[in-house]
Amino acid sequence: MTPSERSCLRLSLVFVWLWTAAVSVWELQGQSRALLFAGGVSDTGVANVLVLAGAALDAILGLWLLLRPTRPAYLLALATMVVMTLVATVLSPYLWLHPLGPLSKNIPIAVVLWVLARRPT
Repeated sequence: MTPSERSCLRLSLVFVWLWTAAVSVWELQGQSRALLFAGGVSDTGVANVLVLAGAALDAILGLWLLLRPTRPAYLLALATMVVMTLVATVLSPYLWLHPLGPLSKNIPIAVVLWVLARRPT
């Protein structure tokens, strides 16, 4: 894989993490909380904290991948995505069957993270 190809893959991941952080906050009172409510979280304050904490983690990962793409950054992003996917699966397993693939898209993203983690520079 060429350095240019690696850079394109990395920047696409940066976009995913930063965009997810922004949209999570933007939709805090809408879709973000609604997903948690649908999964059984009933307290608004708890839902808000979970969404904002997830958005902060997404933003940190996106910036880390943008500014200092190292093996630990890729591996933490991969581990975070796996944990978030498992939590989402428990809370809302129907998302695996959603036609736009909010969870199934994580499989190719995991592969890209793994490939980039093997040779981060």
